[in-house]
Amino acid sequence: MGTLEKPPSRRRRRAFTRAAVVAAGLLVAGLLVFALSRLGFHRIGHALITASPGWIVVAFVLMGSSLVLRAAAWHETLRAALPETQIGWAPVVRAAMIGVMASAVFPGRIGEPTRVLVLSRRIEGPSRILLPIVAGTLVSLTLINLLALALLAGVTFTSVRLLHGHVAGVLSVLAVPLALCGLVLAGPRLLAFGGRSRRPRVVRASAAIARVLDLARQGLVVFTRPRYGIATVTLQLLAWTLQWLACYAVVLSLGLQSQASLGTAAAILLAVNVSAILPATPSNVGVFQAACLVVLAAYGVGAGPGLAYGILLQAVEVLTALLLGIPALLGEGLTWQDIRPNQDTEAEQAEDG
Repeated sequence: MGTLEKPPSRRRRRAFTRAAVVAAGLLVAGLLVFALSRLGFHRIGHALITASPGWIVVAFVLMGSSLVLRAAAWHETLRAALPETQIGWAPVVRAAMIGVMASAVFPGRIGEPTRVLVLSRRIEGPSRILLPIVAGTLVSLTLINLLALALLAGVTFTSVRLLHGHVAGVLSVLAVPLALCGLVLAGPRLLAFGGRSRRPRVVRASAAIARVLDLARQGLVVFTRPRYGIATVTLQLLAWTLQWLACYAVVLSLGLQSQASLGTAAAILLAVNVSAILPATPSNVGVFQAACLVVLAAYGVGAGPGLAYGILLQAVEVLTALLLGIPALLGEGLTWQDIRPNQDTEAEQAEDG
């Protein structure tokens, strides 16, 4: 039998997707080159060349330590979700580092599903049961991350003079993780009303959303066990603190401390994380630098040093991810091809769905 040809519609869709990705990459590259030409290469180059190596090393150490603490927090969450299963420390660390590297190198947020798949291979039990449980543990970490972002937003509000006294803004930011947690906890009960609808589409949609929220609730089990919950929250927030200090270490390396403070570093960390929610390019290149540039400009830092800061900070993040991720990849016996997103497979799965 001959091989079946792919339907023309699928080929056109895949070709359109690739063309859109190439066009977006060319657009970002063009805008970046234009910005560099207007800012002046000599200013950016001078700032990078004169950066203090000692503070850059400190930034690397802080960033790497932050990633290790995040892995430790995930390990505690997994122990709470799978109390009867022996979960080794090394597989969790390797899976976490591979996930971070995948997000840093490839476009799209593939790091989370990648580390779930990598770790699930190392845990005894059927995949159909383990995969949703391991994926559910990431919900707990996401809620803690939202809390960390809310705290960073609070520091940012208090460090910018224009925002002084705007307590309502700070409270609204802090309410986001609490509202999401309430939705996860109460969502299935609310959706039960949709399940009693006379419309089949409403019933199917309610059932699908309820399954997702049930998975999220399964991941929140760590918060019902203080032994693991306290450790998870402490480790995750400490990891964010070290990453915050790494951002400030880059400030010190460029000698910008007279204009940029710890509050500025908090604003930068908040901005780059918000801008990475929907990454448009690999490692969010271009958007990352723009976020740093905008924040530093608000604090009076010039465009040249501001862009140099964005380049240097992202170099620290990506190189740290590679230095920790490549050994983890080799330790798991995997290759780049194993963690690289397969557009053809994704397109076929979308077509089948």
